[in-house]
Amino acid sequence: MKGSKTAGIAIAGALAVGMIAGAGLLYANRDAFFKAATSEPAAKSELARFATGSLTRLETLKATPMAPDYVFKNRDGADVTFAQFRGKVVVVNLWAMWCAPCRTEMPTLARLDEAYPDDQLTVLPINVDATPDGLADARSFIDVHEPLPLYSDMKFQLPFELPGEGKMPQTVILDRQGRIRASFSGEADWASPEARALMDALLAEPAA
Repeated sequence: MKGSKTAGIAIAGALAVGMIAGAGLLYANRDAFFKAATSEPAAKSELARFATGSLTRLETLKATPMAPDYVFKNRDGADVTFAQFRGKVVVVNLWAMWCAPCRTEMPTLARLDEAYPDDQLTVLPINVDATPDGLADARSFIDVHEPLPLYSDMKFQLPFELPGEGKMPQTVILDRQGRIRASFSGEADWASPEARALMDALLAEPAA
């Protein structure tokens, strides 16, 4: 009986030591735990000041990756890449005929394109309808929104290569070096003062 009591005391002591050690370990790692649980928001770039008005949801991260080396098509079916537009500010707009907000914002993109010389800024509306009939409808639609050209990605892969990760409509702004500087998911007024101010700021930067 005495041996059982002694063994019980020993086990209880060991458990107590283990609990104290465990508590000490948790205390020692509390900073790492809370840091992991409360991740800091990604740092914004100086362009964040333009996230106002219709561009409130504008994403402007400090990281500026190059636009993907992705091949899409022009109106005649020829291959096109973003690298061909370096030297200009490029407004890449991914849209589809089945996307009502895409069609709604298209006139504002046309007005934005008209506001700048071709050698300074270009708007690239890239249609992602995946059928020949859808592309034909897109061609008719874009023709009433001059001076916008027609580009296409019938593979519907480009929306997942850009920051919006498949969201539609999706607009990505490239600087004159071909870097992704801002992105926006959803409908916006691209002829608004805040949109024009964003473009002007990018055009004021050195070309290289």
